Amino acid sequence: MSSFPSTRPASAFAASALKAQTALDNGPGAHRIGLIALASDYVVERDFINMRPGDEVAVFVSRVLNVNPCTGENLRTMGPRLADAASLIIPAGRLEAMGYCCTSGTTAMGYDTVADSVDNGRPGIPVITPITAGLRALRQFNAEQIAVLTPYTDDVNESLVGYIEEHGPRVVATTSFHFADDNDMARIPPEAIISAAKEADREDAEALFISCTAIRAVDVVEEIERMLNKPVVCANQALFWEAVRTAGYTAPIMGYGRLLTMDLL
Repeated sequence: MSSFPSTRPASAFAASALKAQTALDNGPGAHRIGLIALASDYVVERDFINMRPGDEVAVFVSRVLNVNPCTGENLRTMGPRLADAASLIIPAGRLEAMGYCCTSGTTAMGYDTVADSVDNGRPGIPVITPITAGLRALRQFNAEQIAVLTPYTDDVNESLVGYIEEHGPRVVATTSFHFADDNDMARIPPEAIISAAKEADREDAEALFISCTAIRAVDVVEEIERMLNKPVVCANQALFWEAVRTAGYTAPIMGYGRLLTMDLL
């Protein structure tokens, strides 16, 4: 194939300048949230986009490599990678909140480890996790005894329940789908989550907590609340609630359970 040199010197090109100087605005999103999602997560980005009230809330996402099966040891491998993942989220741009999208990862590593790692990559932004947001939500519901529904195997369940009881309410019952691979967790049908929630509930539980950002609980959280007639908090709902309130959006958001109608206390 023949190539033909340009007949125009590179320095000769000049686009016409606009007559009026362009005034810049603040860019997309009055309320900006950064998310660090797991590489294998199918659900959390979709849930955040669905729960957004409109374009005034903007969500910017990075991914962190995770390893299956979901075990405490494998979850902890994410820790050293969080700073790099955080640093990739609009590095020169404004963010009001940063969410790490892994409930079990936070309980395996501890909130302080997660927050410090994220802050190393994106300093000065409040770090929110599903479990800390979930516990904050349960406190706002004044729930001192809860039932828990998870998709995890029992080594992860033990870590989760221990974390909850150390930092919040007493767990009166734990029910699980017993999956080890979060690719399978994403395939749990919402209808199965409704049935499992009914089975997981206990009369002496003042609320139900549904763990894991990988499952589609947000789709049915409001239906489960009506069915159980008590507060239901799920991972992505709680993470979004604390993140969007921290980012300064205060109006009620309807359709995703009682929690999103509430302010942060």
